[in-house]
Amino acid sequence: MIPAMPASAAASARRASVTALHFGRVAAMGSLAALILFAGVWGSWGTAQHVMLAKGREAGTVRVTRCAGDTCTGPFTPTSDGARARARVELAQSVAVRKGQTYDVVLKPGTSDAVRSGPAGILYAWVPFGGALLLASVVVAGGMRLTRVAWVLGLSGAGLLTAAFVALQ
Repeated sequence: MIPAMPASAAASARRASVTALHFGRVAAMGSLAALILFAGVWGSWGTAQHVMLAKGREAGTVRVTRCAGDTCTGPFTPTSDGARARARVELAQSVAVRKGQTYDVVLKPGTSDAVRSGPAGILYAWVPFGGALLLASVVVAGGMRLTRVAWVLGLSGAGLLTAAFVALQ
């Protein structure tokens, strides 16, 4: 305390600085949580747009005949109007793609890259967002001290990841 400053003024200045620090922490952690959620949507949208906005895209099935590295290939059989059969399309290999199985797919425009369609494909496309929800829940709980919001974010992320896992089995 400054000797010439009354005690009530010092307490008022301390309250103002604590309030400013609290606001700064909440603003910084809120910005970080928003950035994490934005990155999750951005990471998911690259695949999700093809699955969710499939009107006008080539849809069909692919029977996986070969898996090597991080891709699986097989012949494409069209099921939508305007789609043409192809001898070989590529499907990203994940734990959910097995040789000899047939999967519903949508082709990315102008390429031979296929992405899973249907409910399993939609849920799988949004897996990065599910992870972002889980991570953002930790930031919201620890940095912003909003435990109920954090629980909602965390349970939403866990639910999305669990639903994707179950749908892909």
